[in-house]
Amino acid sequence: MRNKYHIAFPQENVDHLHQNEVYFHYWKEDPDKKVKLRFHDYAEIYKEPGLYEQLFYERLKCTSPAKISTLLKNALSQSQENISELRVLDFGAGNGMMGEELKTHGVSRLVGIDIVPEAKEATLRDRPGLYDNYYICDFENIDNKTNQNIKAWNCNCLVTVAALGFGDIPPKAFINAFNMIDNNGWIAFNIKETFLDTKDNTGFSKIIKELIFSEYLDIYNLERYRHRVSVGGVHLYYYAIVGRKNTNVPADFFAK
Repeated sequence: MRNKYHIAFPQENVDHLHQNEVYFHYWKEDPDKKVKLRFHDYAEIYKEPGLYEQLFYERLKCTSPAKISTLLKNALSQSQENISELRVLDFGAGNGMMGEELKTHGVSRLVGIDIVPEAKEATLRDRPGLYDNYYICDFENIDNKTNQNIKAWNCNCLVTVAALGFGDIPPKAFINAFNMIDNNGWIAFNIKETFLDTKDNTGFSKIIKELIFSEYLDIYNLERYRHRVSVGGVHLYYYAIVGRKNTNVPADFFAK
């Protein structure tokens, strides 16, 4: 099928830029009407049907939804559990790429969460009926009514793909989502490999490392893989992490 958009990357080397600073241009027919967007300008990207998929999956070869969902399914199989029994909270659901992948593996109950209204609009437009419900909310400051509504789904699995770090999902929001999952439930997410580097002591890196090696989460799988390529063709590696939640993370976790 012919691509709907023309996409052009910068001619100069931009691999030195922070990942949320990288940009591209796109246009439909007339190159004089090309638009410049950063990779993390999600609201604008989601407004154009198929642009997100064409940019990240066709051009930049993103593999993360397939990788995370496969590892999750394998962990469940090893534990003699059925993926169809999961009630999944897709945190940072975007336009439903991860949700769609989970559906192909047999997940029947999906609840989407994002902070970007255009993400929900794109999902309803491009993948209607994928989620049982989709909430737009800020998990750092979630209101009580929304909190209770989401808890009522009794989710026993949290997935977060390509959304941690880079200012997308703050640590507190991720921990709040973690605490919504039933004890003994499944946690599956990915992080850029530098977040586990001993030299990286930034706030998010520290929180993730402490969570991974804490009593709150039992790790079943931790695998380094190619997330996608950069605009310059450099392979970007992430860690895929699948584990089982033991108990809630306490409020003083951030004070450590």
